[in-house]
Amino acid sequence: MVKRDLYLKRIRPFMNKDLIKVITGIRRCGKSVMLELIQQELMKDGIPAKAIFSYNFESMTLSHLCTAKALHQDVLEKTKGHTGKVYLFFDEIQEVHEWEKAINSFRVDMDCDIYITGSNSKLLSGELSTYLAGRYVEFIMYPFSFREFVDLIQEAQPGRSTTDCFRQYLLYGGMPYLWNLQYQDDPVKQYLRDLYNAVELKDIIRRKQIRDVDLLERILAYVTTNIGNTFSATTISKYLKSEGRKVSPETVLNYLHAGNEAFLFYPVKRQDLVGKKILSIQEKYYLADHGIREAVIGGNMQDINLILENIVFLELKRRGYNVTVGKAGEKEIDFIAERQSERIYIQVSYLLASPETIEREFGVYQTIRDNYPKYVLSLDEFDMSRDGIIHMNIRDFLLKSDTPMAN
Repeated sequence: MVKRDLYLKRIRPFMNKDLIKVITGIRRCGKSVMLELIQQELMKDGIPAKAIFSYNFESMTLSHLCTAKALHQDVLEKTKGHTGKVYLFFDEIQEVHEWEKAINSFRVDMDCDIYITGSNSKLLSGELSTYLAGRYVEFIMYPFSFREFVDLIQEAQPGRSTTDCFRQYLLYGGMPYLWNLQYQDDPVKQYLRDLYNAVELKDIIRRKQIRDVDLLERILAYVTTNIGNTFSATTISKYLKSEGRKVSPETVLNYLHAGNEAFLFYPVKRQDLVGKKILSIQEKYYLADHGIREAVIGGNMQDINLILENIVFLELKRRGYNVTVGKAGEKEIDFIAERQSERIYIQVSYLLASPETIEREFGVYQTIRDNYPKYVLSLDEFDMSRDGIIHMNIRDFLLKSDTPMAN
């Protein structure tokens, strides 16, 4: 079991506190394992196992508890007679109808520490979640970072180079279960296709009660193919019309939102650096895991520039940055990453193989007069920094403990 230290570090200050800990993220990214790791830490700190009560609502054995009333009654029965604080863990809580009522009742009526997971970003935004307003903290989990991937591979194969690890990471991504498949090509791709289908069926079609499955699949395929490219709902609507499917931009937008809510992909808005405003049209989208794209669409190595962008984007999100795409006149900056008072600018390129490419990647910063750090990331092995703009190998950036500035 890989210890997800990045997330544990963020959760620890809230352990044994009365705030509800909510862990969200795409299916199979490691949320269930995170609950196990938290339980291990609690027991290591002296909490007896008998004080820990765990429910996984993906199990059919708990299907009779998928209402707030039934769950509430079961927890009360199991904890009856227990003295001292109890620790309650609920995995994939969204399967429980009106779960917020039960969770809030536990919080009010019991001496307890509560942890829940869910595979939907709207888990805490519905009407019923007003019960929990101001009473929870949320942690978004992502698949393995390249740092976690390298640590896992090199622990089993100490002589494996980071360069070799990165080639594998480019193709297969960071879904934790792939380790159990020993990164064999066919089983890995089968698993990732099944994951994609499970997200589509369980977290989008069923949850949103979508009837036109063919239309949904076409829209999801368009986004998956065009990660890192700028487009809008109208763009997709026109594309589908050319394919013989007439659909309004509003319908496309609803389907895009459903994919966002399932953590299948992330929208990234554009920021006008001249007008200093967020633009409301022409977003970009990035996938929750680029390995899914290789399994479902293929062509990761042919579209390596887009895959590298996807990897860097997710790394910035893992590190807690708010990320936008920069627009400076007619030029575009791949990422503006902001976190509290920090801001960094990042350009991503496969290789700086020609003077034209070098000028494009470095020259985009000419119109930006502030003093925030500016980076160009590529797979080149030697330092090409110039004019105060820092060039860094993408692998080195990903292996840093936090920001590119960290020691």
